[in-house]
Amino acid sequence: MTSPATRPELSISSGAERRGQGAARGLRDLFALLGDLLIDGGDSRLALDRPWGRNAYGCGPSPAPELLCFASSTASPISERAYARVELAREQMMHAAISLGLDQALDRRTEEMRCELRSHLQLADDVDIVFSPSGTDSQLHALALVRAELGDNLASVVVGSDQTGSGIAASARGRHFDTRTASGVAVARDAPIEGLSCDTVPLPLFDSAAMQARRDAGDVVLAAVETLVRNGRSVMLQVMDSSKLGWRAPDMACLDEVARRWPGRVRIVVDACQMRLGVGRLRDHLDRGHLVLMSGSKFFGGPAFSGALLVPRAVASAVRSGRPVAPGLFDYVNRSDWPLAWTDLRARSAPRANIGQWLRWEAALEEIAAYHAVPAAFRRMAIRQLGEVIESLLLLSPVLRPIATRTTGDDGGGEFGFSTIFPFALQRDGRLLDLGETQAVHRALQHDLGSRFSGRTAAIAARQCLIGQPVRIDRDGEAPTAALRLCIGARQVTDAWCDDVTTARVDLDADIDRIVELVAKTELLVSELSSQDLRDLRHAN
Repeated sequence: MTSPATRPELSISSGAERRGQGAARGLRDLFALLGDLLIDGGDSRLALDRPWGRNAYGCGPSPAPELLCFASSTASPISERAYARVELAREQMMHAAISLGLDQALDRRTEEMRCELRSHLQLADDVDIVFSPSGTDSQLHALALVRAELGDNLASVVVGSDQTGSGIAASARGRHFDTRTASGVAVARDAPIEGLSCDTVPLPLFDSAAMQARRDAGDVVLAAVETLVRNGRSVMLQVMDSSKLGWRAPDMACLDEVARRWPGRVRIVVDACQMRLGVGRLRDHLDRGHLVLMSGSKFFGGPAFSGALLVPRAVASAVRSGRPVAPGLFDYVNRSDWPLAWTDLRARSAPRANIGQWLRWEAALEEIAAYHAVPAAFRRMAIRQLGEVIESLLLLSPVLRPIATRTTGDDGGGEFGFSTIFPFALQRDGRLLDLGETQAVHRALQHDLGSRFSGRTAAIAARQCLIGQPVRIDRDGEAPTAALRLCIGARQVTDAWCDDVTTARVDLDADIDRIVELVAKTELLVSELSSQDLRDLRHAN
């Protein structure tokens, strides 16, 4: 397959020549191996470790039904259901590309996907959707739109800076977060993006001394914004709903206070990439004029690298009025990413098709549709019961030390009034394992280690398990540790649902059994393997 950087661009000529070039290009790219297409059009985090066949998240490009996966805070392998949709979508695109050319066919399909996503999330028709390869790319899109709206004297405040995506530290400052964009443009990591560079105020959420969320997040946010505005700055305030550890901060009352005190000086951007919020809460953010970062992966379980920015009417109107947008942004966007109504930005964007991004979103939409087809009462019941099981297992374990979960607001009585991310540290003989040891356990969980044990423990060790990646925790005067995460995602709910109540109960019990097996393997690794054993396993795998 040709990389995005070297694919020939369509000429802007019209007529039969353009149609012929478009058809040839579309067919050439679309006939690549489907697994290769699904990992194309992202950044280095999607690259496969070829001997292992998985990316940095522990996921391959094909379904992995044998994997015990409770990793939706990080990434999940594509499901068989979503993979089937991707195969069909590619076939349909092949036919469309023959007659229209790939760019026009993809443009049409992407606009249809916007309508589909609005429908699933019950969004108003005047909410615009900007697709992207990842949540980090969407953060750049948000920064560019807010800068166009509020002016160049902009600073960004990042709440939960210790629990954001790995690239946000760079992108929040308007800097390149990798050495190549998803469009294939070579860039210098951490170098300023033309027209986007700005100051950033990071506000971490974790209280390492208490091993829980800080309690004064709202006060800290108000103080940070007040200082910046007093010094003549406009502010992009990026808040969490929810973080890597499942926390929301600050609460809606604080956000309303920000809007009341500094109208026209602050634009709020909600990091909802985890998508652990109900449609009512999502609409509340958009009705208040908040931009919302989302992902089709994470909770919904689509393959990693399917980002989107939800743009409320007030901001979309400003964009359509033709306000200038930073030129450096156009290395990160393709024409079809923008809504059809955004004619100025579309005219300035290259018509380079990102097939991988499109296919990953096809997969994500299949998962989103399947989840919302499950009755709300069952979704709420399943998430509550699975969460209760996880909480009890963590509390009873001598090895897994739970870290307090925290949600703000009851989400209107929906399923996200309950926790869906359960962070925990690992301990042996009362000592927390350090960062390296925790990373080794996370890696070892993914491998069949049955040959290292005998009897019943061999069967436990043989299970391949994927949970949320370690989140680093720095501690004063001590070595860093990390939190692993057991996560409930949409797929646990969707796969358990059945019109027959008895069958649904059996399927939910099977999910509970998988959680028990996963916890048992984690305890086995920590209890039976020394620190040196874990280090050896980490290097061997």
